Amino acid sequence: MSDLIEKLNWRYAAKRMNGESVPEEKLNTILEAIKLSPSSAGLQPYNVIVISDKELKEKIFNTAAPQPQIKESSHLLVFAAWEKITAKQIDDFINLIATTRDVTLESLAQYQQSISSNILSRSEDVNFNWAARQAYIGLGHALVAAATENVDATPMEGFNAGKLDEILGLKEKGLRSVVIVTLGYRDQENDGLAKAKKVRRSSEEFFISI
Repeated sequence: MSDLIEKLNWRYAAKRMNGESVPEEKLNTILEAIKLSPSSAGLQPYNVIVISDKELKEKIFNTAAPQPQIKESSHLLVFAAWEKITAKQIDDFINLIATTRDVTLESLAQYQQSISSNILSRSEDVNFNWAARQAYIGLGHALVAAATENVDATPMEGFNAGKLDEILGLKEKGLRSVVIVTLGYRDQENDGLAKAKKVRRSSEEFFISI
């Protein structure tokens, strides 16, 4: 069994955390993995809000997400999709490509036209849902990266997104929260699932070979 599969067998969605802090180098590895995750057209149409402040986590617990991991975590990651995709955001992305790869803007004109005509022709709702799906790719990378660092990571959708957006001032930033992840360490004494066997369908049932 590979090291990666061993780590993925070790991970689970911790229901209780012990409040221990995740070392900065481990946190940075997880964040870098999110940043390096793929996204459609490479646009990365979302942001990740990294929260460690105890008072803010307490407020989020009381107002938007009443689950104990929120307060017990070391860090809370909020994946927030761009509410709208604008021509300026695409321009900024093209400029970033040109700077990073040391190429001219003229050489990217056809690519810019292609993604602009595709993305900007769609409704705001379609683009937001598309952006949210890109955020979930980042979420997947966060969960795997956390496992490789022996850090527990619990993804959550059951929260009041409107309240969370209000607390974090996301609307003013053109963002809407779509999923959150708590990072920390499992509380083995108080989490009944800490030692439970992982339940997954068999490979024969799960995979369909054609």
